[in-house]
Amino acid sequence: MVRVPNVTRADALAAARNPLALIAERWTPAPRTVRRAALAALVMAVVIVVTGGAVRLTGSGLGCPTWPKCTDDSLTTTSAMGFHGVIEFGNRMLTYVLCAAVGWAIIAARSQKPWRRSLTRLGWAQFWIVMSNAILGGIVVLVGLNPYTVAAHFLLSTALIAVATLMWQRTLEGDEAPRPLVGKAVQQLVWFLVAASVLLIAVGTVVTGAGPHAGDSSDVERMPLDWETVSKLHAVLAWIVVTLTFALWFVLKAVDAPKGPLHRTRDLFLILLAQGAIGYVQYFTDLPEALVALHMLGSCLVWIGVLRVLLSLRERPEAVADLPGPSTESALTRA
Repeated sequence: MVRVPNVTRADALAAARNPLALIAERWTPAPRTVRRAALAALVMAVVIVVTGGAVRLTGSGLGCPTWPKCTDDSLTTTSAMGFHGVIEFGNRMLTYVLCAAVGWAIIAARSQKPWRRSLTRLGWAQFWIVMSNAILGGIVVLVGLNPYTVAAHFLLSTALIAVATLMWQRTLEGDEAPRPLVGKAVQQLVWFLVAASVLLIAVGTVVTGAGPHAGDSSDVERMPLDWETVSKLHAVLAWIVVTLTFALWFVLKAVDAPKGPLHRTRDLFLILLAQGAIGYVQYFTDLPEALVALHMLGSCLVWIGVLRVLLSLRERPEAVADLPGPSTESALTRA
């Protein structure tokens, strides 16, 4: 039997003032635990995007016609609302799972010894993005799935994935100042790749907003744009991203760059090829729901891949404590 420590009034007051600090005093997670917590938050950020896509693709966007309740009289879905209510309410419940994953990441980062303030801040940044997107999701429902709010909802989810990826990467690094592994020209090429990827994702939301999958079986407002024209622009941007990725891989090979950036660029190139194949197949097969869902997952993986390429261009070693030099050791011995 493990003895449970007595909780004093001072402990209770400390917990009320700063529960994270109290947990940190009593628990020191292993570095692997912190990495897993950050990865869990990233995985849930991707899952919530994919399940949100499932809500739209099944026409369940207004399965719960109001917010924050599911109906005017019920917090949860009812049997009368059928399949669409279950899908929409289930996606809302996954937000709590996402919050739990982000909370775990925050607690693990705060409890790590030594405390890395930068990790904790990245965890809190995820929390506030989740809260903001939950409110925006409610607005999406209240305005009847207005396509502009739907696009903003997806873009905010993309920002969450970016912060979660950064936190996960930082758990694999130290806190020393970053040291570049490649030259300025390569760094500039990667920033062009990042900018093109952001534009690709943004135009992808316009394709969605102008396309046939409105998210509900009723007549829902669409963006007043020609869907095929926007889709072709999206495809052109995709080819630009693919070309920049291949050019980056070629340049990294030519300058004999470290394996990290080279491997991350190769991984991104393979993801892009798979994503492009799915995109063309769905375009020529009238957007079947299953392929659209895969394409949304691919969008998340492409974004993560681009960020991992960017973050692989530098290294941040662990901070090394000052050790006594030979002269100091001799002086200590003589003393």
